[in-house]
Amino acid sequence: MSRPLRIEYPGAFYHITSRGNERKPIYQTEKDYERFIGYLESATERYGARIHCFCLMPTHYHLLLETPRGNLHSILHHLNTSYTNYFNSRRGRVGHLFQGRYRGILVDKDNYALELSRYIHLNPVRAHLVKDPSQYPWSSYLVYSGREKKWDWFHTDFILDQIGSKKREACRQYQKYVSEAIGKRTEDPLKKVVASALLGCEKFREWVKKRWIEGIKLHRDIPSLRKLVPRPDLLSILKESERVFGERTALSRRVALYLAHRLSGISLGEIGKFFGGIGPSAVSQNTHRFEVSLKQDEKLSEEVEKIRKRLSE
Repeated sequence: MSRPLRIEYPGAFYHITSRGNERKPIYQTEKDYERFIGYLESATERYGARIHCFCLMPTHYHLLLETPRGNLHSILHHLNTSYTNYFNSRRGRVGHLFQGRYRGILVDKDNYALELSRYIHLNPVRAHLVKDPSQYPWSSYLVYSGREKKWDWFHTDFILDQIGSKKREACRQYQKYVSEAIGKRTEDPLKKVVASALLGCEKFREWVKKRWIEGIKLHRDIPSLRKLVPRPDLLSILKESERVFGERTALSRRVALYLAHRLSGISLGEIGKFFGGIGPSAVSQNTHRFEVSLKQDEKLSEEVEKIRKRLSE
């Protein structure tokens, strides 16, 4: 399984989903739901998480949360590990409770937080568990609608302020906003997610790429990175190498292989296939040997660096 792209920074805003292993229930009793909500509270105390919205479904959960400390991994590790330990201990079981890695979508909160909150609160309705979200006790909707007092650690202001400045009126308008979508085919905001990792307007996406993604090492097992950060294609790399070192020369081929490995983000198998069907190990060996040559030949190193910069422009 390829690794998901995790973009973490102070103040980031996320939509989080985590499912039960084999899609089995992760909550079986009222105490289970209550205990998980308790871990949400402890996540705010220990790790500074700001919980803006949640919905606990029988087989999975949804969160809309903010990370002032830029520590999403620590927050989710606390939630899933603590709850798994509780669940297993209570039932005398061992093993994983959650299915693989959680899904974390970085969100442009100014443009999508309100819409996502509605999407999250309507989960029980879409799953035909209730006809109205006010009938479901294991979400934050009752707080947003003003029917229950909020917990000290829970935050509604950011989303409600987008509807109205007066709390009571904002709650009333929020209920209307959610109710209007019941029984209608409203667009799923998560269908707009880019590279399985990012939900936001073009300006936000560009800011994230330039500030938090560009320049980080590209892992072949995180394919979503290639969708967010433009990388030179193999043909461009080959042509640029041949322009400097001659067409179909042994040196231009070695340079092209090396740069393809370092810059393209494409798997070794795909690179080898492009260069005449050589094996992945041959691509890797070429890189290691060529790096030795670069250390020994200053002029060669300078020329290759110029090519690298042109390909990255």
